[in-house]
Amino acid sequence: MSIPKGIEVEPLPQLMIEPAVREALLEDLGRAGDITTQATVPAGAKARVLLNARVPGRVSGLDCARMSFRLIDPNLKVAVVKPDGADVMPGDTIAAIEGPARSILTGERVALNFMGHMSGIATATREIANAIAHTKARICCTRKTTPGLRLFEKYAVRCGGGMNHRFGLDDAVLIKDNHIAVAGGVAAAIRAAQAHAGHLVKIECEVDTLEQLAQALDAGVDAVLLDNMGPETLAEAVRLVDGRAITEASGRVTAETAPALAEAGVDLISSGWITHSAPTLDIGLDFDELTAS
Repeated sequence: MSIPKGIEVEPLPQLMIEPAVREALLEDLGRAGDITTQATVPAGAKARVLLNARVPGRVSGLDCARMSFRLIDPNLKVAVVKPDGADVMPGDTIAAIEGPARSILTGERVALNFMGHMSGIATATREIANAIAHTKARICCTRKTTPGLRLFEKYAVRCGGGMNHRFGLDDAVLIKDNHIAVAGGVAAAIRAAQAHAGHLVKIECEVDTLEQLAQALDAGVDAVLLDNMGPETLAEAVRLVDGRAITEASGRVTAETAPALAEAGVDLISSGWITHSAPTLDIGLDFDELTAS
């Protein structure tokens, strides 16, 4: 099995994108707008610029960039060359923007901030997805996201070929070690969750040992989070589960450690690093044409 060079990702609705991009622009514009551009760029100047990749990576966040330019000036035209989910090499053009030079420069930073951050996440996700492509396991994200940006960071994970874990505290039950400690044990915590959750809500339980895993399986859990287990222990855990629950491995996951975890036979590998610590992808805005009115 191989990961394709480019993947199709269902775009986020504009209604969900606009408020965050608008807030970012308002933060950047402050109380007086872009005084540097107003002072140095003639009002009638027109330009065509290119969003170019400086390093290899995978693209994500184009709709956020497009929204940044559109909110600044609806007359700006954005032509996409490499869509979200596409792989790029240094020098590749991702998109071209054409219109008033002042508007382009004012919207540039917010556009690049979203694209660089989201493309960095997509690239980090792709790296791990490629590393485990020879197994059945899939890489997924966690709730370790930047406050206010979860929607975009989880979308970027999908652009990288990964899967999303729960989006918040309300869409699934995930019983962790502190819940277990307060509830009085694995079985007690799962029973309490089963009595409380609706019939469509899945229940996952974090386990640190094979003994805890056995208790979770006996209680009828839907999924098990096998936390910080080595490959040999993971393989034994998968044998114990024997298809009775979804298996998810976690703990210090990198592109180097992921293959051994995946080869143990788990269904999912979750990583917080891909959203909270992925390096920004270096994308630049380069002038292609400049004309004065």
